[in-house]
Amino acid sequence: MSCLKIGLTGFHLSGTVTEPATSSEPEVTHKVAISFDRCKITSVTCGCGNKDIFYCAHVVALSLYRIRKPEQVKLRLPISETLFQMNRDQLQKLVQYLITAHHTEVLPTAQKLADEILSSNSEINQVHGAPDPTAGASIDDDNCWHLDEDQVREQVKQFLSQGGYYGSGKQLNSMFAKVREMLRMRDSNGARMLTLITEQFMADPRLSLWRQQGTGMTDKCRQLWDELGALWVCVVLNPHCKSEEKSSWLRQLKKWGEMDVCPLEDGNYGSELPNITNALPQSNLSQDSLARPRRTVFSRAVEACDLHWQDSHLQRIISSEHYMSPAYQREGESLLFNPQGLPLWLDHVPTACARVDALRSHGYSREALRLAVAIINTLRLQQQRQMDIYKHQKKDLLQKGVTSITNLEGWVGHPLDPIGCLFNTLTETCRVDDDSTMDTGEGEPRPPVYHHIPVWGSSDGGESYLTLALEVALMGMGQQRIMPEGLYAQDKVCRNEEQIVSKLQELELDNLLVQTLRKQTVQLLEAGPFSGLGEVIHRESVPMHTFAKYLFSALLSHDADLAYKVALRAMRLPVLESSASSGDVGHPHHGISIVPSRYPRWFTLGHLESQQCELASTMLTAAKGDMLRLRTVLEAIQKNIHSSSLIFKLAQDAFKIATPADNPSDITLLNVALELGLQVMRMTLSTLNWRRREMVRWLVTCATEVGMRALVSILQSWYTLFTPTEATSIVAATVMSHNTILRLSLDYPQREELASCARTLALQCAMKDPQNCALSALTLCEKDHIAFETAYQIVIDAASTGMTYSQLFTIARYMEHRGYPLRSFKLASLAMTHLNLAYNQDTHPAINDVLWACALSHSLGKNELAAIIPLVVKSVQCATVLSDILRRCTMTAPGLAGIPGRRNSGKLMSTDKAPLRQLLDATISAYINTTHSRLTHISPRHYGEFIEFLSKARETFLLAQDGHIQFAQFIDNLKQIYKGKKKLMMLVRERFG
Repeated sequence: MSCLKIGLTGFHLSGTVTEPATSSEPEVTHKVAISFDRCKITSVTCGCGNKDIFYCAHVVALSLYRIRKPEQVKLRLPISETLFQMNRDQLQKLVQYLITAHHTEVLPTAQKLADEILSSNSEINQVHGAPDPTAGASIDDDNCWHLDEDQVREQVKQFLSQGGYYGSGKQLNSMFAKVREMLRMRDSNGARMLTLITEQFMADPRLSLWRQQGTGMTDKCRQLWDELGALWVCVVLNPHCKSEEKSSWLRQLKKWGEMDVCPLEDGNYGSELPNITNALPQSNLSQDSLARPRRTVFSRAVEACDLHWQDSHLQRIISSEHYMSPAYQREGESLLFNPQGLPLWLDHVPTACARVDALRSHGYSREALRLAVAIINTLRLQQQRQMDIYKHQKKDLLQKGVTSITNLEGWVGHPLDPIGCLFNTLTETCRVDDDSTMDTGEGEPRPPVYHHIPVWGSSDGGESYLTLALEVALMGMGQQRIMPEGLYAQDKVCRNEEQIVSKLQELELDNLLVQTLRKQTVQLLEAGPFSGLGEVIHRESVPMHTFAKYLFSALLSHDADLAYKVALRAMRLPVLESSASSGDVGHPHHGISIVPSRYPRWFTLGHLESQQCELASTMLTAAKGDMLRLRTVLEAIQKNIHSSSLIFKLAQDAFKIATPADNPSDITLLNVALELGLQVMRMTLSTLNWRRREMVRWLVTCATEVGMRALVSILQSWYTLFTPTEATSIVAATVMSHNTILRLSLDYPQREELASCARTLALQCAMKDPQNCALSALTLCEKDHIAFETAYQIVIDAASTGMTYSQLFTIARYMEHRGYPLRSFKLASLAMTHLNLAYNQDTHPAINDVLWACALSHSLGKNELAAIIPLVVKSVQCATVLSDILRRCTMTAPGLAGIPGRRNSGKLMSTDKAPLRQLLDATISAYINTTHSRLTHISPRHYGEFIEFLSKARETFLLAQDGHIQFAQFIDNLKQIYKGKKKLMMLVRERFG
């Protein structure tokens, strides 16, 4: 872009900006005018007509040109000064030339103004002097940037209408950042812009929709409302705002807060509706939530309007680093100073931190730092006193095993983010601004680099703002606090915790920081009920898994004992310990004596359990190879983790770490993996889990990796770990497979020992569940005669009661395949007694089994055939199946199986004699019955099919000696009974006479 014809008259810059031509667009020139005052742009106009909160490129180009090339911009006095130097003729000449140059635009205005000037009582003549747009503002005027209010409204409205998608959420956050920047520059537009944003937020049509439906808003949206509320707290806490400004903000905030659609502080509209779990008889929460005042996202800002900065102690804290108590005061107890004489600020912690945030936000960073240090001195003193109190109560508390909670309002997840505020204030001072740490926008932003800056007046020389930042983050994270109510508030605790941890991970731990870390960790372990890592905690306190995982990793290389101590202490999740009694929470709102029914209201329980699992996994990985540590971690897992799928995940993790691809396995960790796997098996045995098959297979793999003794052990104690089906079809089958024997390179006695265990298991399972395990048991016992006989006997005993025909047929076929035809015949006969095939079941899956059983009997000889035919006649009413059997039996002579000691006579069997006569009679009567059944409901489209069926019947009738006579009689009968079906009977006559 190029800038031309630039003029600077007083406080008014004007010029033309040319955009060069592109391949698709011609060259364009825009006229730009900018007014400014005390280094701030106060108004802009540009011919491009682009409307945005941010200035268009042409305004930026003109401004940069003026800044970078001041010598090329001719500077003139304000126009009023120039006019003052002209005489009457010159003034007349100027006006006439001006009108001539722009007569179409200016003439009407000039005429109107001339009329007013000539009229003695016009408004224009009541005012002394005339305006000068180039003269700048008076010294008393407000100091503020140009802000296009319509544009702000328009943009916020547009971003909100996009439903808080990633892009629009980012845009709104950048507008909030813009407000913070304005506050820091002490530009009075900051509050104005925030007001405009808030008006649009309150006008969001989704608010009333969410309220009507009682549904919560999206998380992205909630976070934007939170930021809005926090920003208002900053605005009203401006230490130098005028009281009338504060009063007008208070009115405005109250007005918004009273609107029905105003979002509530704890998250959702849902909390105004009775919660289903709140309605439980043993809970007094439902009445309680009605008694509590309605708190909206603006409530904290409204309360902050009552705060002032006039306190002389506060003024001294923020105005000097060297403020200390006089020496004579240090002897006694003082509420204003600690024993070292350093000032304290005893405000409610989140409120005190809101003051720090306000100071920082309004550009008073040194003052903010001083107040932050006073707050930390106060927290330290309180921590020390709390430890002293605990020492006196310790014995009593440990005996009871219950504690009350003193901190009802946790600092982590708090709407004002007190810990984040203190941490940022302190670390900002220590940040090294070196170009290499700048975010270049390429790839991952580099973590900030910090150095130690000593704190004035600290008793030990080794204290810096950086060690204070670490200390306060640890104090806040370690604070014992009640799990807040509602999904959003709980989710926020998790999110805030993760944010603080990620900031802590950016600190490179040197000796000074490690010292702070160790000292504070020890204090948290010994602080009793004031710490979430104390020995006894309340059943509903927020778990410390995420925090402890950070502490463990940070301490491990410096003090492993302390690292394990803190991680093991944090493994608990008391809300899931059904035996734990609920302690007194020391406040009517939380004084809930609850049967373990409250934790359904722990909406983030799944996330918390997975964090607990992460902590355990981190410890397992670190303890690899250390038998004692692994034992302790294993016990903690078994005691504290209640979810089988998470324990399974840990077992798999341990197995992976224990069996690296390129190194030998770590047997200590493998044993832990196996032990966890066994626990999962026991936990899910009766509650059958959908992942059971995968878990069982995995366990066998793990036991194989541990070795032969582990396999023997799981085979011997199978009934506490597996169902009979799993034990035979997966466990024993895998243990006996060729792969396992190769993997373990077993010698003959070892293989025999394993096989013997597998057979014992197989027989026990077959006894317990013959239906599902008999076949597996026979297969597993094949190589041992006695075991095989025992398994076969189990099947025979169970056949009459516990087994279905399909199971028996399957085993019978297996027996035939293994070369036991007589046993196979016996089982097939037993199966036949369980079967019943009706006349119309001619596609039943058991038909193949029946045909196979008859073929087997026929191949064994006349006696076996004679034994099975009565069973077939009794079980099968289906004519086509019976005629199929009959046809097959008359095609070859019986007894082809060649059983030693039996001779095949080679004669075909006659259908007139037993046993086939009985089968023939049954088949004929089945055809007769089926014919009558079919004719009662026959439709014309099935006539052709029916005639074919009768032809098949005739073939069977003709196998009897007097068959043709019987068939003729049968046909005559049909014609007589069904003479009403004329067309059908005509077809019968045509085919059969």
